[in-house]
Amino acid sequence: MLSSARSSPLIYYFLGGRSDPGLTSEWEVESPEPLPWRRRCKEQPGGGGCGSPNHADIVSCVGMFFLLGLVFEGTAEASIVFLTLQHSVAVPAAEEQATGSRSLYYYGVKDLATVFFYMLVAIIIHATIQEYVLDKINRRMQFTKAKQNKFNESGQFGVFYFFSCIWGTFILISENCLSDPTLIWRAHPHSMMTFQMKFFYISQLAYWFHAFPELYFQKTKKQDIPRQVVYIGLHLFHITGAYLLYLNHLGLLLLVLHYFVELLSHMCGLFYFSDEKYQKGISLWAIVFILGRLVTLIVSVVTVGFHLVGSQNQNPDAITGNVNVLAAKIAVLSSSCTIQAYITWNLITLWLQRWIEDSNIQVSCMKKKRSRSSKKRTENGVGVETSNRVDCPPKRKEKSS
Repeated sequence: MLSSARSSPLIYYFLGGRSDPGLTSEWEVESPEPLPWRRRCKEQPGGGGCGSPNHADIVSCVGMFFLLGLVFEGTAEASIVFLTLQHSVAVPAAEEQATGSRSLYYYGVKDLATVFFYMLVAIIIHATIQEYVLDKINRRMQFTKAKQNKFNESGQFGVFYFFSCIWGTFILISENCLSDPTLIWRAHPHSMMTFQMKFFYISQLAYWFHAFPELYFQKTKKQDIPRQVVYIGLHLFHITGAYLLYLNHLGLLLLVLHYFVELLSHMCGLFYFSDEKYQKGISLWAIVFILGRLVTLIVSVVTVGFHLVGSQNQNPDAITGNVNVLAAKIAVLSSSCTIQAYITWNLITLWLQRWIEDSNIQVSCMKKKRSRSSKKRTENGVGVETSNRVDCPPKRKEKSS
């Protein structure tokens, strides 16, 4: 009979589904090597099953159809709608006081196609970072499954926040918003955007829209889905509001502040996962978090107040970007204040829960120490009494002579 020697599950795992060649007999026919995508699927640590590593290949194939559409004359116009920014207007040189004309942009329905294409790009980049960076670190550090999920989340958001902060700061510097802060509420023309400003908002919308299918691709737990949906929805709501109301510079400044605080939060989490001695960094993040919320509130009130009060025309016109009405003032300010209060309240409740848990742990530890000390005292006292009674033999009476 032919032997059916099989390797252990651990060896079978590390060999990517192949049995150990040294364990097979000379009569046994080796099974063919599995396809690369199957081997990569089994190597995902604590990951989201076999669908997780394959979705990037499928999405990249879909994106290639839009790129191939540029080759043919009949489909080139449709493909350009997905690949490039739409709704541009050429501004004369005299109006911009420059040597040549340039193109400014406004929003429109065609932006949805552009957001969809760059959402596919975001999914591919997400899978690339996961496979070639985070998974390798997970294998090396040997995290538990719970820590792997937190590490992957902090790693993905950390990369996004880092590049968004650098990109947003570059736009603010290039448009002189940091040297002249009044440009934030008196940018002219207020109903137009530069190329880099519009591309930044399109990229932001594409990233946060791609987070919804990632919940399925990463096999997120059901109890974590509501928290993620609220987190993603809040970002989409405020980014879309700033984009549609032409509060581009204000939204960009607030996003840079918000992303910097979130970047510090995820960096502290990454260091804490690598070594728990970095727990002091969490207290540093809490201080920066509170300062970030205060600065965000101040900038929102000052900027929205000056931007909306500056014009005498009280007629709303969404096409020209005029939102100088009382309803718009209340909506923008209340939205900004509400989200800051919501985030701060979540942090306070988290601190209270941890404080209560720590206090309960300390109380339980004190009770255990007291019970142990009392047991030792009673045992020592009983031992002394028994030694006086049993161990010591009774003294004999001396006979009187």
